[in-house]
Amino acid sequence: MAVQGGLLATTIAGEDKGDGGDRESKGKIGAVLSFLAAKLIAYTLLGSLLGWLGSLIQFSLRLQATLTIFVAIFMIGTALALLNVHPVFRFFIIETPPFFRRLVRKSAKSANLFAPAILGAFTIFIPCGTTQAMMALAIASGNPLWGSLILATFVLGTSPLFFFAGYSMEWIKGVLADRFAPVAATVIIGLAVWNINGGVVLLGSPVSIQSVAREFYCTVTFCDMPVNAATRAATDVVNITIQSNGYTVDNPVIPAGRRVRIKLSNMSGGGCTQAFTIPKYGIQKVVRLGESQEFEFVAPKEPGELAFSCSMGMYGGKLFVVGG
Repeated sequence: MAVQGGLLATTIAGEDKGDGGDRESKGKIGAVLSFLAAKLIAYTLLGSLLGWLGSLIQFSLRLQATLTIFVAIFMIGTALALLNVHPVFRFFIIETPPFFRRLVRKSAKSANLFAPAILGAFTIFIPCGTTQAMMALAIASGNPLWGSLILATFVLGTSPLFFFAGYSMEWIKGVLADRFAPVAATVIIGLAVWNINGGVVLLGSPVSIQSVAREFYCTVTFCDMPVNAATRAATDVVNITIQSNGYTVDNPVIPAGRRVRIKLSNMSGGGCTQAFTIPKYGIQKVVRLGESQEFEFVAPKEPGELAFSCSMGMYGGKLFVVGG
């Protein structure tokens, strides 16, 4: 933020040497918009490239979970570096080669409209810690579309701040500088915690943010889902409907040690719910919107719970294994 905002302010400073008035104001606005438009295009293309690189390797569930947790650790380290908690966290910030920095600064010396555009595009070579964390997320997405959306959304989300910063840099130079790092670090840590949660879910952990929230909800509302599941007859054919906000199971009770058939039907799931996983068995099935798919597996021999989730660990549920 500080580096890119400072370079933008340097670029549009040439507009202050004009005739003043409306012409000077329009020159500033044009320079800032040129910077932001080029930056959006560059980061969208970069996100698509990073997502494509992440898709070259078909990750197993365990490797995907490990990568997700690794990305989360990197994000936490980045956040702590932004907060200057300890010098050791500076190693999480990747330094840009000096020749790229010199090239960007040379572009900033020009006062025409193209200079801000060049600068906006070249900022991909001087990513701050927050940007690096978003780039890591784009790679972890393993999808060009999701990668481009992650970085495009990030740029759009920060654009109002950059517009305000570029237009009024002198006024806010000492106001927002001290507040940006704590806010950015808080957001990054929140995303990191959610990523760790998704990773442990993919590793088959019975404990997650969702499970704790569900247990709390059941304690408060006296929900009777586990009781109903325990009293229902076991079935070897389970129908699961994929929706945008999770999964609906017609009968979650399956017989221990028996072959079970799962029938997946995607009615409205357009996000990660399309990728249905059973972490314990390493099963992952991608069911596109409007399609159906079936698969079989042998249920555990011991009674208990068998967790399933989406590929990001955000949505999921349980099958209840009962003795026969």
